[in-house]
Amino acid sequence: MSELKPASPPLEDLAVPQADPARLWETEAREDDDPRNERTFFRGRLLRTIRQYIRDNGPLAAMFAVVFVNLVGFGIVVPLMTFFADSLNADPWEVTLMFTTYSLGQCIAEPVFGRLSDRIGRKPILLVTTALSVLFYVALAFSPNIWVAIAIRFFSGLSSGNISTIQSYVSDVSRPEQRATRMSLIGAAFSLGFVIGPFIGSAFTVTGSATPFRLPLFAAAALSGVAALGVLFYVRETRQRSQSHSGPQPKLLATMREAVKSPVIVRVILATLCYMGAFAGLESTFAMWANDRYNWGPHQVGAIFLFIGLTAAIMQMVLMRPLVRRYGESKVLAGGLFLFGLSFVLQGLNHSGWLITPLVMLGTLGQAVIFSSICAIISLSTSPDRQGAMLGLNMATGAIARITGPMFAGFFFSTLGHDAPLYMGAALTIPAALLALQVGRLRKPTVN
Repeated sequence: MSELKPASPPLEDLAVPQADPARLWETEAREDDDPRNERTFFRGRLLRTIRQYIRDNGPLAAMFAVVFVNLVGFGIVVPLMTFFADSLNADPWEVTLMFTTYSLGQCIAEPVFGRLSDRIGRKPILLVTTALSVLFYVALAFSPNIWVAIAIRFFSGLSSGNISTIQSYVSDVSRPEQRATRMSLIGAAFSLGFVIGPFIGSAFTVTGSATPFRLPLFAAAALSGVAALGVLFYVRETRQRSQSHSGPQPKLLATMREAVKSPVIVRVILATLCYMGAFAGLESTFAMWANDRYNWGPHQVGAIFLFIGLTAAIMQMVLMRPLVRRYGESKVLAGGLFLFGLSFVLQGLNHSGWLITPLVMLGTLGQAVIFSSICAIISLSTSPDRQGAMLGLNMATGAIARITGPMFAGFFFSTLGHDAPLYMGAALTIPAALLALQVGRLRKPTVN
C-alpha cells in the first residue's frame, strides 16, 4: 500500500482568503477619522461585511447553483425512465437494466475521477463531466431501441461519476466543523433539483406522440449545458497542482486497503452498500409498483417528486445542523436509516393510494440526512489530500449497490410480487443502521 503523506495545509485557506482582522481594524479607524466618510460609515461597513461574506461563501454558492441546475436536468429524466423504456417495448428486467448500467458507469468513474481531482484539481473534472452529459442526453433522445438506450445510459453513468469530486470541493472550502452542514446544503441542492425536474419532465412529455420523451431529454441536455457554463465561469479551483504532484496518487486497491484499516471508514462504506442497495431497488421499481397497484402513470409519479424534494430540502437546510449539533453525525445517520427502513415496511402494508405520498415523505425525512452524514464522517476521518480518493471509493461502493439493487429488486418483483422489493429494502437498512451506531462508538461526536 502506498504510504500516506502528512495532511496538507487546510485548503480552505487557499480557496477562501480570510481578511486580516488587524488590517481591517486599521482601515476602519482611518475611515472613521476622515470626516468625508461620516455619511457613508455605515454603508461602507455593510459593503465590507457583504464582500467578506461573498469571499467566505462564494465558492459554496457557485457549487450549490451548479449542482441545482444539473440535478434539475437529472430529475427530469429519472421519473420518466421506466416509461421511456416501455416506449421502446422493454421487458421489466430490461427496465431495471437501464438503471444498472448507469450505476455501472458511475462505479467505474467515481474512484477514477475522485483520485484525478486530487491530482489535477476539481474544476477540470466537473467541467468535462457536465459537458459530456449534454451529449448523452441528446443521444438518448434518439435511441432507436432499448439496447442502444442501455448502452447510452452506461456512458451517461460515466459522465455522472463526479459526485465525489463535488463532495471534495465542498470539503476543500469548509472548516471541519462546517462540513456536515455544508454537505447537507449540497444535498438540499440535489433535493431542490428533484422538486423542479420531475415537473418539467411531466410537463414536457408529449402524450400520444411517437416520441413523447424527446422534449424532456432535450430540456435535460440544455440544463446540463447551463451547468457546464456555470462551472467554467463561476467555480474556482480549490486544489493546487503543486500540492497534488508531490508524489504518486494511491491506486484503487491501495485506497481500499486504507479504508479497510480504518474501523470508521470501513463501517461507513459498508453502510453505504446496504443503504444504496435498498434505495436503488426502490428507485428502479417504484414506477412499476405504483402502476401495478394504483394504476399511476408518468404524471402521478413525477408529481410525487415535488413532495420528496421539498421534504428533503427542508430537512437538509433547516433541521440537519441542529440535529448534528445535538446528536452527532453517527446517531443522525442511524436515525435516518431507521426512518427510511420503516417507510418501506409501511408502504408494503399500505393499501390506500392517498397514503403513498405521506409514507414517501416519511422515508425522505430519513433519507435526506443519510447522504450528507456519510460524506461528513468520511471527510472528517480522511486527510485533505486523500478525500477525493476516499469519497470516490464510497461512491463506487454505492454504485455497486445501484448495480445489484435493481437486479435483485427486478427479480423479486417478477417472481415474488410487486411488494417484494419494499421488504428487501427494509431488510437492508437494518445492518446499515447497526453499522452507523458502531461508528458512533468508534469516534468522538463532532460539535458544530
